[in-house]
Amino acid sequence: MKLFQVLFALLLGTIAVVADSKSTCLVPVNNCVSFSIGSGTGCGWMCNYCAQQLGTNNYYFQDGVCTYDPNQGVCVGNPQTGVTYTCCAA
Repeated sequence: MKLFQVLFALLLGTIAVVADSKSTCLVPVNNCVSFSIGSGTGCGWMCNYCAQQLGTNNYYFQDGVCTYDPNQGVCVGNPQTGVTYTCCAA
C-alpha cells in the first residue's frame, strides 16, 4: 500500500510540473488572471485553468480567444504562443 501511495504522489508531482510548464501566471488582479501558454496548449486547458484560478465557471477572455461552444460542449478557439491572455470572472 505504501508503494502505491508513493507512486501516486510521484505521478501527481509529475502532472503538476507538466501543467506548470504550459503556462506562466503573471498577476491575478480585479478578479482576472493573466498567463501565457506553451506550444500545444489549447482552449480546453486554458478554460480549465481560468475556472480553477478564478473559482468559477462564469468567466470570459478579454480578447475572446476561447469561448464555450454549447453544440460541441467544449471550449474552442485558436490560442497562440507568446501572447498574454487574460480571463476575468463575470
